[in-house]
Amino acid sequence: MQDPLHITLPDGCDSRLDKALAAALSATEGAGASLSRSRLRALIEGGAVSRAGGATVTEPKTKVKPGEAWVIRAPVPVAAEPDPEDIPLDIVFEDADLVVVNKPAGMVVHPAPGAERGTLVNALLHHCGASLSGIGGVVRPGIVHRIDKDTSGLLVVAKSDAAHQGLAALFATHDIERSYQAVSWGAPDRGDPRLLGLPGVAAEEAWLRIEGDIDRHRSDRKRMAVVPGGRHAVTRVRVTERFGAARAVAALVECRLETGRTHQIRVHLSHVGHPLVGDQVYGRPRAVSARDLAPAATAALRGFPRQALHAASLGFRHPVSGAEMAFRAPLPPDIDHLVAILRRNGAPEA
Repeated sequence: MQDPLHITLPDGCDSRLDKALAAALSATEGAGASLSRSRLRALIEGGAVSRAGGATVTEPKTKVKPGEAWVIRAPVPVAAEPDPEDIPLDIVFEDADLVVVNKPAGMVVHPAPGAERGTLVNALLHHCGASLSGIGGVVRPGIVHRIDKDTSGLLVVAKSDAAHQGLAALFATHDIERSYQAVSWGAPDRGDPRLLGLPGVAAEEAWLRIEGDIDRHRSDRKRMAVVPGGRHAVTRVRVTERFGAARAVAALVECRLETGRTHQIRVHLSHVGHPLVGDQVYGRPRAVSARDLAPAATAALRGFPRQALHAASLGFRHPVSGAEMAFRAPLPPDIDHLVAILRRNGAPEA
């Protein structure tokens, strides 16, 4: 059991116990300031909140008044179920509340059936150790967004409950700037009349804007698809480099997310006819003419073993300090090598 928190409700407090305690604690410093309203509700229902010198209250809606004194006896956060594992991590930034990681391709973010070990969560439990203050009463890193196992790049993870709640709010209101670099089949050019004739696709300044609701594929539940009535999703794409002689066989593209749906970039680019190179789910290798690419470049494209997608930049306001944060991770070696081959062999030999 942690040391009890003694709270006196201020003037103007809400009449509900959970709301009044959350507001009172948010104005304080120390351990209690990181308790979210949902966590306080769970503590009340679990019998951890009582009137000072009085009875325990288990109903979050209990009516309260200014000046009342309350005591919170929060249990010590329990250990997380996943085991800590000593796995090397590329830590881009870390403080008492956050850690920003450049995740390698091939690493699952969160333990799941069939991938219980070797995940980013396992690695963070070992790396952070005692610096994790507990998310929802559990000593664990707070995962508020994920990238696919075979996608590399930047992730921000909460180490404290306050940071977890703040990051969740930023993602809910889309106040996180995220950009990805990818290699696509063909070039999703904003001037392509075919693309501009597709529903939900429009030219927007320097970008191609793709809007299409995303949900589970109707016949293959392991895949996502553009489905009317699904979850609203918007991706912006721009071509930064084209590869090919007579035509663009492939392109290096930048993608920016307005929303964050499962497989969003992969689904949207496949939907408009420009799937990611190496994507085993939403695309397939294409035929390439020797007039467009030299054999080495064609072989590199067709043999790339994963979706060529990298979470390259991340920007947000620190959920605790309020400081503006911005991070960038260079292309990983495999995509960088692919791009280098395409640059050297983007046209047939004389």
